[in-house]
Amino acid sequence: MTDAAANVETGDRLRTGSVGRSLAKRNALVLCAAQAVVGAAAPISISMGGLAGDYLLSTDKSLATAPVTGFNVGLAIGALGAAWIMRGVGRRLGFMSGAAVTGIGGGLAALALFMHEFWFFAFGLLIVGIGGAFVQQYRFAAADGAPPSFKPKAISWVLAGGVFAAIIGPQTVIFTRQAFPTVPFAGVYVALIALGLIGMIILSFLRIPEAVAGDASDEAESPARPLVEIVSQRRFLTALTCSVGSYTLMTFLMTGAPLAMVACGFSPDLATLGIQWHVMAMFAPSFFTGRLIVRFGQTAVVSTGLVILIICAAVAYAGIELWNFWLSLILLGLGWNFGFIGSTAMVTATYRPSEKNKVQGFHDTVLFSLVALASLASGVVLNVWGWESLAFLVWPVAGACLLVLALQVAADKRLHGQ
Repeated sequence: MTDAAANVETGDRLRTGSVGRSLAKRNALVLCAAQAVVGAAAPISISMGGLAGDYLLSTDKSLATAPVTGFNVGLAIGALGAAWIMRGVGRRLGFMSGAAVTGIGGGLAALALFMHEFWFFAFGLLIVGIGGAFVQQYRFAAADGAPPSFKPKAISWVLAGGVFAAIIGPQTVIFTRQAFPTVPFAGVYVALIALGLIGMIILSFLRIPEAVAGDASDEAESPARPLVEIVSQRRFLTALTCSVGSYTLMTFLMTGAPLAMVACGFSPDLATLGIQWHVMAMFAPSFFTGRLIVRFGQTAVVSTGLVILIICAAVAYAGIELWNFWLSLILLGLGWNFGFIGSTAMVTATYRPSEKNKVQGFHDTVLFSLVALASLASGVVLNVWGWESLAFLVWPVAGACLLVLALQVAADKRLHGQ
């Protein structure tokens, strides 16, 4: 059966709510599995990117995190491209293409390590990042194909796959880092080729309809608005501010953490395990974050995440013992989870079905452009001012996000009062 025929058949079946919810759950599980495998490229690239960059550099170690920046630049570049590709060929083929790109990027990064070429290595991680941009669309795909009551849970289910990515990624690093004794880290990126292929197989089982019941009439009655009108909404701007704040702060600290730990005398394996605990904390709460959003609301969950980020910074600032690093990384992951999933749920409520591709693409382009800057700044700040300065800078940014969120709550109360 062709993709078009499958979509028609699926669209017919979705006219019954129970079947629609059942299919949404099935797709969320497929995307969860893909998140676990293809999504493992992110913790691999971030935990090893800076260390491999440091290995390739002979001078100016402040550029060591540039490969991680390359990964995040790839996420930003790929955001609009991923949305455009999936609009043309559908999400199943689009996501499978993204998994293939991840594998290709891993191969290029490994080749760069064999050649001892720093900037070629950064380029390889940029390609991995482009593949990662498709992974970032998994959460939107799960939400768009789900009934309204299941949307927050669908997002949480998909991101819960990150729990397994938190195991697969760091364990892949530990078992493959010395696969080529004369070329440290090369085996890690060779492994990305296998992860990309496995991801393609998993994603071939995806069956997300390009339109769900009611979409056609909704689009006829409510045509797509100009992008500038959508992104000018106060709620969208609030959601974007909080998602950017949560993600950039997480990247800022996480990128510098492995380098800081090694500089403080801890082994690369201990640094990798710290990232493993961090990534598990990023995604493990996803099993219940959706329920918390349904029960307490998006604003409460996002604000809780931002407060946890502030506490995380306090722990990191307090010292450079192993427990400081690991506990701050765990809190960093937990704060990101609440802040980012809650913000994503806010974003999905600001656009119509006919507007989803351009809004999601815009959101992720802005997000990962700033995330890329945060990863580059992490290496510079760490090299010039030290780990404590990384932690200190979390407080003003998280505080500003809380202020924006409070102003949104006040505006909502005024609106409801009228």
